[in-house]
Amino acid sequence: MTLTRPLVTAAAASYAANTAFGTAVAAGLIDNARIRWVHHALYAATVSLTAVALVAGAAERRAAGLALLPAVGPLAALPYAGGRLRRHAALAGTAAPAFVAALVLVRRRD
Repeated sequence: MTLTRPLVTAAAASYAANTAFGTAVAAGLIDNARIRWVHHALYAATVSLTAVALVAGAAERRAAGLALLPAVGPLAALPYAGGRLRRHAALAGTAAPAFVAALVLVRRRD
């Protein structure tokens, strides 16, 4: 049984949820003054799931897991980017192509 497929899917879903939450906060749809921890928890889940999916992809020699490698840089830099919306959103967005590529590859059953 391969672990890469569910892990890549979970990492991408976590990234999408975090992006949606951050976008809702930026648009003023959600006031996160008291629940800032939600965004941080989603970030921690995204980083953790991405790392585990990468390890599984390497161990199983699956392209889908390894496709997440370009997301590591932006995810690692995000805590140092500050909360300025444009910079934070732009940096976070640079990880999106890696998640999309990984999902495409996992659906192809690399």
